[in-house]
Amino acid sequence: MTDRAARFHALHTATGPLVLANAWDPASARVIAAAGAPAVATTSAGVAWTLGAPDGDVLDRDRALEHLARIVRAVPADLPVTADIESGFGATPADVAETIRGVVAAGAVGVNIEDSAKVGDGVGLRDVAGQQERIAAARAAAPDLYINVRIDTYFRGKPEETVARAEAYLAAGASGIFVPGVADADTIGSLAKAIPAPLNVLAQPGTPPVAELAALGVARVSLGSWIAEAAYAVARKAAAEVYGSGTYTALADSYDFGELNSLMS
Repeated sequence: MTDRAARFHALHTATGPLVLANAWDPASARVIAAAGAPAVATTSAGVAWTLGAPDGDVLDRDRALEHLARIVRAVPADLPVTADIESGFGATPADVAETIRGVVAAGAVGVNIEDSAKVGDGVGLRDVAGQQERIAAARAAAPDLYINVRIDTYFRGKPEETVARAEAYLAAGASGIFVPGVADADTIGSLAKAIPAPLNVLAQPGTPPVAELAALGVARVSLGSWIAEAAYAVARKAAAEVYGSGTYTALADSYDFGELNSLMS
């Protein structure tokens, strides 16, 4: 296991949770790294939007991996990078394994892989056995990779399946478990106690602060697509203002040009 991979694995502890302010391009990754991040994570939604696609298994694998490689190159060589690969960019376990090999080649030491899938015209949960096969294929392709499996039961109205799915995914080779869609302390604490692996939660307005999450047993806190959404909200606000009132107040808190340009040099 490389030093970066070992360090990334070791960062997952409830005594001091790994906090990830997710990036979506080289500039955001470098800004986040400069703020003191111990690791950089990508957001699949932000990456997809940057590349002109919606989130949700639409983006082409090769484009995603090329973009990941640019993000890895943008941050210090010793800084771990973990990639959100949606559900694996492929229909079969073999496809997932190919994606994982590409992730490792791009220089990342971890992935997020979710158990949502397209079902007819909508999105639903993969069957557990099928997701286990995908996780096992990912693990076989990269024995040292941190595989953070996202369980979408709270998004899909099946919270009662969460712990059983977590146990099945861990048995298949997952390193940690990501349960987005929960924000109340009681639920988070119960999940941290019931899941025998590092628990990752998605921070959102209303989520307890990091110190409280640590006390609840959370080992990883992600901001997901929230930063990218906030950045695009500024773009929308500035555009609406200049095309409406003709003023520019939305630009008041912008990043200093010289500082940002120097950061990218």
